[in-house]
Amino acid sequence: MAKYMLILRATDEAMAKSADIPFEEILDMMGRYNDELIRAGVMVAAEGLDDAGQGVVVEFGGETPVVTDGPYGETKELFGGFYILDVASKEEAVEWARRLPGGPGTKVEVRRVSDIDDFPQDNEWIAKERARRERTGQL
Repeated sequence: MAKYMLILRATDEAMAKSADIPFEEILDMMGRYNDELIRAGVMVAAEGLDDAGQGVVVEFGGETPVVTDGPYGETKELFGGFYILDVASKEEAVEWARRLPGGPGTKVEVRRVSDIDDFPQDNEWIAKERARRERTGQL
C-alpha cells in the first residue's frame, strides 16, 4: 500500500458555479464520496481549507523570511482541500480522484506521499524520525 494525496483545485469558473449550488447539496455529495472512501478502507485524512484570503504567505528569498497576507498567487495556484488515501497503486488513486464529485473547472492533482523508507536509513535525522513514529504508533 502507498499513500497518495488528492489535492483539490478549483478555477474561478468552478467557484462561481458552486456558488449556485445549495451548501447542503454540496455536503451531501461530498459526504457520499467520503462514505465510499471509508467503506473501501482507503481514507486516511480529508480536510477542507479556509479561504486563502485569511492565510499568510511566508516567503524565503532574502536574509529574513517575509510574511505577507494571503492569498498566494493566482486562483489557479490555490488549493481548497485534500484527501490522503492509502491505496495499492497510483492507478487506484487516480480512479478515486475520477469519482470525486467535482464540477466543470475542478481539478484534482494526484501525488504520492513520500514514505520514510524512501529516505536514506543511515541518516541521523531519518533514524530519529523513524523512532518518533514507532513511539507514537505511526509505523
